[in-house]
Amino acid sequence: MSASVLFAKGITQQVSTATSTLTILQDVSLEVESGEAIALVGVSGAGKSTLMTLLAGLDVPTQGEVSLLGHSLSTMDGEARATLRRESVGFVFQSFLLVPTLTALENVVLPQLIRSEPIDEQRGKALLESVGLAGREHHLPSQLSGGEQQRVALARAFMIRPKILFADEPTGNLDQHTAQHVIELLFELNKEHGTTLVLVTHDPALAKRCDRVLTLAEGQIIDETSTAEVS
Repeated sequence: MSASVLFAKGITQQVSTATSTLTILQDVSLEVESGEAIALVGVSGAGKSTLMTLLAGLDVPTQGEVSLLGHSLSTMDGEARATLRRESVGFVFQSFLLVPTLTALENVVLPQLIRSEPIDEQRGKALLESVGLAGREHHLPSQLSGGEQQRVALARAFMIRPKILFADEPTGNLDQHTAQHVIELLFELNKEHGTTLVLVTHDPALAKRCDRVLTLAEGQIIDETSTAEVS
């Protein structure tokens, strides 16, 4: 059995307003093994992105416990959680989140700059080549298509050799053909680097590429399916 890299027990997330308390997640528990790929699916408002935010340590739950890479997130302050993310966690988002004034290569090596590490341009160029962007190193995001920008974001996510990658609707802003290409690259890179993947998606085809699919509804996990059972 592989080691567990992500563990959540009884997590509840509530938001208080002037007149009421809104429960976004209710008593959610899950465990993810090293190298595993899981998909979080469900309709809009089901709590998928909120759950990913808590699992990645971007926020802490109202109740319950989250352990990421052996660290109990609830016992860490914001700075300590940020350090953990910088060192071991990669992110890919629907909106790409590239820095518009930086070239493709500069965006890819940015995580090393944030970590005050020596910049490994050769690795950055190799990652860009691996996502089909050789020769585009010096293009700004505005000079790239949406699919090309997402490929830069993928290369950037793997720059620090993350132990776990969180991807929130990574194909949500792409047409079907481009999305399929990005999906192939995502899983190729993930397999090559042995990274654990937590994926939020509305795309059934993308979810089926993962090892397990967790379905959320009204803030709770209502179904868990191993894709090996349905393939």
